[in-house]
Amino acid sequence: MSGPQAPAAVAEDTPLRRRVTVRGVVQGVGFRPYVYGLATELALVGHVTNTPEGVVVEVEGTAPAVARFCDRIAGQAPPLARVESVDHREMSPVGGTAFTILASRADGPARTLVSPDSATCADCLAELADPADRRYRHPFVNCTHCGPRFTIVTGVPYDRANTTMADFAMCPACAQEYADPADRRFHAQPVACPACGPRLRLLVAQGSEVRSVDGAASVVEARALLTQGAILAVKGLGGYHLVCDATNQAAVTQLRRRKARGDKPFAVMARTADEVRHLVRLGPEERSLLEDRARPVVLLRRRQHPSHAAGDPRPAEAVAPGSPDLGVMLPYTPLHHLLLGLPGDEEGPRLLVMTSGNVSGEPIVTDDTEALERLAHLADAWLTHDRPIHVPCDDSVVRVCDGEPLVIRRSRGYAPLPVSLPLPVRPALAVGGDLKNAFSLGTGRQAWLSAHIGDMDDVGTQRALQRAVAQLESITGVRPQTLVSDRHPGYRSAQWADRNAAGRPVVRVQHHHAHIAAAMAEHGLDGTRPVVGVAFDGTGHGDDGAVWGGEFLLADYDRFTRFGHLAYVPLAGGDAAVRRPYRMALVHLRAAGIDWSDDLACTAACPPDELRLLERQLERGLNCVPTSSMGRLFDAVSSLAGVCHRAGYEAQAAVELEGAALRAPAEDTTAYAFALHASEENGGGIVRADPTPVLAAIVGDLRAGVEPAMVAARFHRGVTGLVHRTCVRARERHGLDTVALTGGVFANTLLSSACAAALREDGFTVLRHHLVPPNDGGLALGQLMVAARAAPTD
Repeated sequence: MSGPQAPAAVAEDTPLRRRVTVRGVVQGVGFRPYVYGLATELALVGHVTNTPEGVVVEVEGTAPAVARFCDRIAGQAPPLARVESVDHREMSPVGGTAFTILASRADGPARTLVSPDSATCADCLAELADPADRRYRHPFVNCTHCGPRFTIVTGVPYDRANTTMADFAMCPACAQEYADPADRRFHAQPVACPACGPRLRLLVAQGSEVRSVDGAASVVEARALLTQGAILAVKGLGGYHLVCDATNQAAVTQLRRRKARGDKPFAVMARTADEVRHLVRLGPEERSLLEDRARPVVLLRRRQHPSHAAGDPRPAEAVAPGSPDLGVMLPYTPLHHLLLGLPGDEEGPRLLVMTSGNVSGEPIVTDDTEALERLAHLADAWLTHDRPIHVPCDDSVVRVCDGEPLVIRRSRGYAPLPVSLPLPVRPALAVGGDLKNAFSLGTGRQAWLSAHIGDMDDVGTQRALQRAVAQLESITGVRPQTLVSDRHPGYRSAQWADRNAAGRPVVRVQHHHAHIAAAMAEHGLDGTRPVVGVAFDGTGHGDDGAVWGGEFLLADYDRFTRFGHLAYVPLAGGDAAVRRPYRMALVHLRAAGIDWSDDLACTAACPPDELRLLERQLERGLNCVPTSSMGRLFDAVSSLAGVCHRAGYEAQAAVELEGAALRAPAEDTTAYAFALHASEENGGGIVRADPTPVLAAIVGDLRAGVEPAMVAARFHRGVTGLVHRTCVRARERHGLDTVALTGGVFANTLLSSACAAALREDGFTVLRHHLVPPNDGGLALGQLMVAARAAPTD
């Protein structure tokens, strides 16, 4: 942040005028009212306005007063503001009698930042619950400190005319608040009340008819329907949720069946953090994340023996079967608080399942007409309103690892805040990967990451990518000169980049190199010295045509060298092996020379006809691309140990294996050991990690009656040992002592924590993700840094 230039010595009473430009998240957060108050307090004259490049202020007064203004403008900014820079220059005094707020200017390129949506603040909640307040029970109460921002913005500068509130004319009372510098709603763009704001409506399906209930009665009936076991489609900030009573086993099971969700866990919404502390481990870090303005879903470790005092809500078994975690979020809109009940309301559901309003694999629904059509087979009723959603935005997902946040999905509450880059980049669009797609726009030393887009195998998701790119370009002013994509020839995201290049170059970046570069970038590394990148995931296109995923790379931003990898095995049947972990277990056993004995759980799980077909497939090498994937090895061990044989959602087998390991007795410290060999690839010297001894030990333990939980824990310790030993070899050969742990496998906090501890104890510096996900949701940041860095002369 640049400070004021030291002025020439002048008498204290000599008039001084300065033009101050403030950039960052400074529009839609009460910054102009704050500037007005600060200038008035210091008896300064001048004006403030929003422009595409930020907030521009001209202040005039005595030299000490102007200096105090410049010193305080960033440090005392409103709670939702994020000041990136303050630039000011001297001007000739022009005089004046007052300080004013001018109408916004729309000229010039966009250089300011739009605020993420923010949870309802305490002041607005107090009004919501106060029968004497004119916004009592108003589902859209907000102010400059809270409410919708990113999801309603249609353009910059951030003014009501450039939001989806443009068609809601303010009533006289709201207009007075909006114009009063002393009011909390001074220039709050979404300001509204029951007289002039959006309207709530409940639509209830009754056979072929739809019954409508408007206003306050809609919430009363919606709560009654939830209590009776109904499933509601509820319109939120960034899209529709499907909602039901989380304590009602029948309702949750019905939602799971209708959505064809398999066993994938649902997130729940509770009134307060204390409502779930009997169910989960709730430390200060977890509580802080839950109560943060971003209000993400926080993955909380479930207590193995939860206590249940009288009246404590208890989620149904169908909410998160087999998961060691419970995803919890707190209310972040007034409507959520109304659904869970205000003081004095009749008893209703205290825990709500809140899952994205979509058919599995499709984008979240935001349009009201589309919601009635696409969610008709999923919902019994729709609780909707007439404020349009301009930008789809799913809930963010975060967990705590070793006392620090680990972002699993970066979306509502965080997008579109930029990530600061350690080196400048040319204007570029990095399109990310095909799973958990999120893209990034970058220029200079900033990268704007999109909200979560989704998996690119659906045409609707690809259209959503197109719309999201156009919207983010419009509010950031970034006009990409280069497009960046993954090297996988079949990735739909890469094909989208090719189709939309319009003559611009498309640069392809290796998948795991991008993962490692993302970790380096968020930790501010300039790339002058390589790191040892440990990139463990399920699938990534390798330079040799194999499916990589258990990689040790020596990498900087310019290049990488493959130092080691998990030994190749056939990925027999491609996606079939991913969906059926028992196939990966059988493949790994065959590669290790271990018979498919009938006493092994994975053999018993495979139907006899499929077992014979798999054997012939492996013999002939049909549809058997080699893979070094650590994610697939986790699947194999999960099935071998009898934990999970069929995966209904991504990484289910690995998630349940981690859950099993957490149940192992603490006194057992045995670790399985991988064999490390020198591979003949690339002239030798590459370390090949052979899991044969691990698999043999697991089979021996299972036949000796060792519990699956102990097998799971010993395997986790074995992988930790592999990471440590291989990184030590890299340090001995190349003198590198910084390790980046990245890839979706490191969303496993048991493994991540153990690897980091072992490495740090041996003197390594360890980089782990905190700002972007370790999975493919963070891929675009790394792609940007590898492909779009500006040359020193740029």
